[in-house]
Amino acid sequence: MKSKFFNKATDIAKYIIRESVKDGDIVIDATAGNGNDTAFLADQVGVNGKVFAFDIQDMAIQNTRKKLQELNLINRVTLIEDGHENIDFYVKNEVNLIIFNLGYLPKGDHKIITKSETTIIALKKGLELLSKNGILLVVIYSGHEGGKEESIEVENLLSSLDQREYNTIKIDFINQKNKPPVLIGVEKKG
Repeated sequence: MKSKFFNKATDIAKYIIRESVKDGDIVIDATAGNGNDTAFLADQVGVNGKVFAFDIQDMAIQNTRKKLQELNLINRVTLIEDGHENIDFYVKNEVNLIIFNLGYLPKGDHKIITKSETTIIALKKGLELLSKNGILLVVIYSGHEGGKEESIEVENLLSSLDQREYNTIKIDFINQKNKPPVLIGVEKKG
C-alpha cells in the first residue's frame, strides 16, 4: 500500500514546489541531473517564468535538454554546464525557489558527486539570491562515499541560520532502511 503524503523526500519537495511556485517565478535547479526537477519547475513557472538549471556534467545537461525538448519546455530554461557554486555569475535577479539534489547522477558515474566545499558556497549564494518568502530545498542522499560528510556540513550550515531571517525544517525518514534521502527546507522570512 502506497502512502499518501510521506512517500519520499523528492515527493515532499514537489508538493512544496507545487504550493509555492507560480506562473512568472524565477527558480533555480542547482543540480539538473536527468532533468526531472528542471522539467517540473519549467511547468510550474509557466510561460512567463524562468528556470536556471546547473550541472557540471555534459551528460546531465544533454539529458535535461532532451527531456525539455520532448515536453516543449526548453524555452523556459537556461541550461548551464557549470558548478552550482557559480550561480551568482549567471543569475542576477532574486529567485523564488532553489532546489538541490545532492549526491551523484542517477545512471551516471557514481564517482562524480556533489562535494561539501562547493555545495556550501552554492547554498550561501543561493540564500542571498532568495526573495522574501523564497524557498530553498535540499534533498540529501548520504549513502554514497562522501555523502555523509556533505550531509553533516549542509545541516550544520542550514541549522545555524538566524531564526529571525529564516525558518528551517528537516524531514528525515527515521524508520526506513538503506539511508533514504533527507529533505531540508529553508524559507526566507518576508
